[in-house]
Amino acid sequence: MIFLRNLLFVLIFYPATILVCITGLLVAPIGAKPLRAVVRFWAVLHRWLVKYVLGIRFKWNREVPEGAYLIAVKHHAMLEAVDTLRFARTPIVVMKQELVDLPLWGWVTRVFGVIGVDRSAGAKALRDMVKRGKKAQADGRPIVIFPEGTRVPAGAAPELGSGFAGLYRMLGMPVVPIAHDSIYVWPKGFIKKPGVVRFHVGEIIPPGLSRKEIEREVHEAINRFVAEERVAPRDEAE
Repeated sequence: MIFLRNLLFVLIFYPATILVCITGLLVAPIGAKPLRAVVRFWAVLHRWLVKYVLGIRFKWNREVPEGAYLIAVKHHAMLEAVDTLRFARTPIVVMKQELVDLPLWGWVTRVFGVIGVDRSAGAKALRDMVKRGKKAQADGRPIVIFPEGTRVPAGAAPELGSGFAGLYRMLGMPVVPIAHDSIYVWPKGFIKKPGVVRFHVGEIIPPGLSRKEIEREVHEAINRFVAEERVAPRDEAE
């Protein structure tokens, strides 16, 4: 049954993603607002499929606040990467440049307002991030960033990438850290497991902290669940 659920998810979600990309290309010349609506529809569709097809539910301690924040999210899987477009309400998303450069999909993301990070560009990459970040800040949009820089396996709590502290300092934005344990229902590979993913929205961290302080605060907050061991997906839900 789990295999069939996963197969149905793939057969619906990925063709729908292609249609969303095509729709995005068609509406992008009209303006950013229609494109954001299309992207949000994609995220909501993903959430519906995750819940009703894969049997994965979310448990939140509270809602993510609205406004111009840096939203620092633990990164385990594609699950939270897509869902940020839903729970953060049309955010700017910092992602690796390789994804932004993808044909079709990459163009749609650029119009939507992602910030591509070229890790080989050094200081130039940070300047580009800040420029786009200031535009998002002026528009009152949150910026979602995965401060570890890449997906990490269960139990891993690597140091944060250097770009996060630089972006925090140069934009002067408060930070909303988000911890979760999606890795236990969304491991690498084809099969995703039914269960409950816990999301914990931490206390807002004010701007103005030193690099050492902000990295320590965010590292602790997004790794809230890392020390725990889960041998099976949880079955409780709100």
